[in-house]
Amino acid sequence: MPEVRELDPPRGALVFVENVGNLVCPALFDLGERARVVVASVTEGQDKPAKYPHMFAPADALVLNKFDLLPHVSFDVGAFLAHAHHVNRKLRVFPVSAQTGEGLAAWYDWLLELLLEAGGSPP
Repeated sequence: MPEVRELDPPRGALVFVENVGNLVCPALFDLGERARVVVASVTEGQDKPAKYPHMFAPADALVLNKFDLLPHVSFDVGAFLAHAHHVNRKLRVFPVSAQTGEGLAAWYDWLLELLLEAGGSPP
């Protein structure tokens, strides 16, 4: 990606490329990434993996955010994960809450593994 080369990140740095479009188009393009992560929220509904399989199929990990809101929304975690794993059996799932911090340690550990595999050093 020429744009990343222009940024000139240090070798082994983590660079996040955010999908600012929708769940359909970006899934079809290879950006040369080391890992793909889908961030979904419990407020969006459990049908997303079935509705947008092209986004979930090539993903390495899924961050299921806003877990603290489960008591307040109609979201079936089991159905969501069943759809997600039907599309991608190898998908790593990280249920997290940015509000409470629940699950973030496991997510950070996974990111650190990626960084070390790429030859980076721990922060």
